[in-house]
Amino acid sequence: MGRAAAVTAELLAWWLLLMAAWLVFISTVDALEGLVGAGCALLGALAACGARRAMGER
Repeated sequence: MGRAAAVTAELLAWWLLLMAAWLVFISTVDALEGLVGAGCALLGALAACGARRAMGER
């Protein structure tokens, strides 16, 4: 598995986990909530990947 594929897989795993958590905690699921959740989950996934990479290089 190449480096790009590994980073993509990690990002996707974080995004899925955070999106699932978002869906559990909201009360109603509609299109706008889904878009906001997807965006927030993507930002959180990017931050988690960056933080893990930063801690791994110590």
